[in-house]
Amino acid sequence: MKNKFILILFLSLMLIFLLGLFIDTKNIKSPLIGKNIPQFILSELSSGNSFNNDMLPTERYLINVWASWCLECIREHQQLRKIHKEGKIKIIGINYKDNRSDALGWLDIYGNPYIHNLYDNKGELGINLGVYGVPETFFIDNNGIIRDKYIGAITQDIYNKRLIPLLQKIDEEK
Repeated sequence: MKNKFILILFLSLMLIFLLGLFIDTKNIKSPLIGKNIPQFILSELSSGNSFNNDMLPTERYLINVWASWCLECIREHQQLRKIHKEGKIKIIGINYKDNRSDALGWLDIYGNPYIHNLYDNKGELGINLGVYGVPETFFIDNNGIIRDKYIGAITQDIYNKRLIPLLQKIDEEK
């Protein structure tokens, strides 16, 4: 009887584990959608100057959470530079759980598409935003409301199919 119970328990745990492998984390909805960015005070990555919510743009923008140790961030970075160059939307970077000098060196190599780059070395804002890992991108509207969150690298396809329609929708709501 005891062996049967252990076998059932083991098989149940294995089933739960296997089901967890098939969950697409990119489609997990953030509970922050429809809400303001959590209050924060961080320092600018390059200058070390203090930066808080009151200093965020008053027009729509992206918050991109990245790190120099993140391989997917390298893949995404070229697309972020294209978005920045187009000028349709501003991007704020949050350097997440990283070494400041490594992050600055990384930006020297790959370029800096961010209007502000904030240093979240302890991951406090990341935790408050519900960051699972990097890269993650938040789409913020003209009122400072989080409208969407994307987990993973922003590609041209994601930009065209997800960001552009959202920008158009926000523009229509004005």
